[in-house]
Amino acid sequence: MKERERIRQRLIADPGVVATLVTAVREQVPAYAALDDSRLHEVRAIAAWALDRLLHLWVTDGALTPADLRRFRGIAAARAADGRPMQAVLRAYRVAATVLTDEIAAATPPPAAPDAFALARMALTTLDTLSEEMATAYTATSEDLTADRDRALRLLLDDLIAGRHASIGALTDRAARLGRQLPDPYCLLVAEPADADGAGVTQETAAGLLSSFGGHGGGPTPLVTVRGSRAVLLLPAAAGASAPRVLGERGLRGCALSGESLDRIAVAYRLAADALDTAPAHAHHPERVLTDGDAQVLALLGGRPATTPEQISRLILGPLLLPGRRHLMDALTTYLDTGSANAAARRLGLHPQSLRYRLRRIGDLTTRDPRDPWQRLTLDIARTIAH
Repeated sequence: MKERERIRQRLIADPGVVATLVTAVREQVPAYAALDDSRLHEVRAIAAWALDRLLHLWVTDGALTPADLRRFRGIAAARAADGRPMQAVLRAYRVAATVLTDEIAAATPPPAAPDAFALARMALTTLDTLSEEMATAYTATSEDLTADRDRALRLLLDDLIAGRHASIGALTDRAARLGRQLPDPYCLLVAEPADADGAGVTQETAAGLLSSFGGHGGGPTPLVTVRGSRAVLLLPAAAGASAPRVLGERGLRGCALSGESLDRIAVAYRLAADALDTAPAHAHHPERVLTDGDAQVLALLGGRPATTPEQISRLILGPLLLPGRRHLMDALTTYLDTGSANAAARRLGLHPQSLRYRLRRIGDLTTRDPRDPWQRLTLDIARTIAH
């Protein structure tokens, strides 16, 4: 027992052992390779706890306690909720047990034969017990989630916008088990009451808002949840076009983003929420919602740029940067410099009506009216960057 305790103390004191366990799991179990930093932190914590418990069982010839089993069942339930496959979870434990055995075998001096046999017996018995307990808890949690689809879909979107997922593939599989399909391409819409002094969005209001965008009909599924006083909707990209009308009918305003990839919805959510937090009152308009360009400009003005200035320029000016539309860029630049259509027309040698036609054309192409104070500011920032 003294030799086992000596080895246990050495392994527990060496932080590299946990790092070795986690690295091996990530290399050998694909579901763990794509985990983000927040999930890896959890994996390291579980690995450190499991290492301590397994070594203790080896030293004492003990067995898993009821508290241990509750912990493993809780881990399995969490994995069912975040969509990580049970087969991958159990394989991770087998990989970790193999690495731990190798670490013990590499001790100097190595464990005696009876200690090595005790280690093998402990590992096999423990893996068998935890596999049964975890599989049972995982199945029960999965069935509970599937039984309450509305709640399960809210949890799915909560995890998606918080970045709590092993991979998009895992979330896609999780949606499929609920008979749903994630929208891709998508529009992430964050909505709040237009009256800043009004009550926040309730779950019932959010559900009614979702119904306005239609059911899934066998296609991509709109999802909705509530974060604080706001509704968050994940919609098929095409549904985003009706967002201004739907929000306006309900006295809401919002920010709709579609420029981030599906695996970066958490980034899109933070960008949209920050935009609603910081946008001045005149940035909101009854006939439009804030978009990627607005959110990126607000992040830039707040000293939190989420992309390059060049990308911001492309988001806002878009078609105006294409060859053959130099005359529209000139009209926009001159109008912004002079402050009026008449002055811009005189400088360009145009009839004022021709200049106003070009401004309307700019509005059609960019969905931004140069005469609107906020939209003019975003256009001014974008053209300054472009130059």
